[in-house]
Amino acid sequence: MEYRKVFIVDDSQIIRDRLIARLKDIPGIKSIGSASNVTTAFIALSNETPDVAIVDLQLPDGCGIDILASIKKNHAGTIVIMLTNYPYALIKSRCIELGADYFFDKSNEFENVFKIFSTSD
Repeated sequence: MEYRKVFIVDDSQIIRDRLIARLKDIPGIKSIGSASNVTTAFIALSNETPDVAIVDLQLPDGCGIDILASIKKNHAGTIVIMLTNYPYALIKSRCIELGADYFFDKSNEFENVFKIFSTSD
């Protein structure tokens, strides 16, 4: 599968910039959108359907789990990658239960995000 549209939800500008910089180098990715909070993410996701969403858990106005649930309800075909500093087993199992396709720890598994795109052919 070719992933052309990617959407990032993370409150850290540094993380968003780092993800965008790396994703721009991946062949086939045509657009990369982003949001820094739940409210902006919901607005953007109501207007477009990304092929892949990369979602943080802790956001200033809510929780990434709400975004995950909404994406899976409204855009079931979207691959959702949860990327978090809170890789606790209970949270991970809840995310998987809600349909997260991947769950990565920002500190130890950040590079795994890009491996998904390299094996998507």
